[in-house]
Amino acid sequence: MGARMVVALGGNALGKTPQEQLRLVQHTASALADLVEEGYDLIVSHGNGPQVGVLNLGLEFAASEGVSPHMPLPECDAMTQGYIGYHLQQSLQNELLKRGISRDCISLVTQVVVDPEDPAFQNPEKPIGSFYTKAQAERIAQEKGYVFKEDAGRGYRRVVASPEPMKIVEIDTIRKLMEGGVIVIASGGGGIPVIETETGLEGIPAVIDKDRVSSLMARELNAQRLLILTCVDQVSLHFGTPEQIPISRMSLQEARRYMAEGEFAPGSMLPKVEACVKYVEEGPAGAKALIASLDQAREAAREEAGTVIYSNC
Repeated sequence: MGARMVVALGGNALGKTPQEQLRLVQHTASALADLVEEGYDLIVSHGNGPQVGVLNLGLEFAASEGVSPHMPLPECDAMTQGYIGYHLQQSLQNELLKRGISRDCISLVTQVVVDPEDPAFQNPEKPIGSFYTKAQAERIAQEKGYVFKEDAGRGYRRVVASPEPMKIVEIDTIRKLMEGGVIVIASGGGGIPVIETETGLEGIPAVIDKDRVSSLMARELNAQRLLILTCVDQVSLHFGTPEQIPISRMSLQEARRYMAEGEFAPGSMLPKVEACVKYVEEGPAGAKALIASLDQAREAAREEAGTVIYSNC
């Protein structure tokens, strides 16, 4: 068995439609296979923000036309776990086969316990679905009652509650599969948010941040590395300005200071850095978190690219 690595795939690794996604994940599978060749035992998570928003809006329109039943957000979370996981495991299995690597790969529908009293339910902030102009967002908000917010200068997106993940229901199953040599795709889209009731688990409308749940999963599985793959090569200070400064290595102390100074955008880099900091703080001895682009996954694993976040103790 090799070192354990939890890999969190960002939206650039997926597509806006099933057809586009199936093409894109072939490239994603190549990056993941590189990590397998580097000797890592992988647990893969992925986002679902664009997919779950589009699916939920489409199904609500169909329901309003009387051609399908209403589909709650937790069920939409589960649907996206299924079809994104299917594309990822198929593409990764094909890529490993081409390289002569014999490893099983499976996607696991995963539930994640949240607190029904989490303040996030009173302050929706997780962007899902497509980007809209201000006029489009206002029209949909009026028709559907959705909440929209401007997203990092790229347009307006629907926002939903993003509660803190407390417990991964299927964590023991993930651990057993991983210990059996299986590459596991789990907690897709942050997992299906559920609450604990007197009669058992119950789904609740929300979308959990996939970086936060990946951090939790890495800590629970005692993984040696957490790798967050995104659309930029490195974490940067003064991002998007002429004074932009890329960071190749960042201690916990530095990360906390930069967060306090507001260096990272709440809707993009901030949750990634927060997830990494929590993992390094509470993970196994020597734990390191990495943030890098998909194209530099292998180099990031070698600490030759991306941003490394490490303990300065």
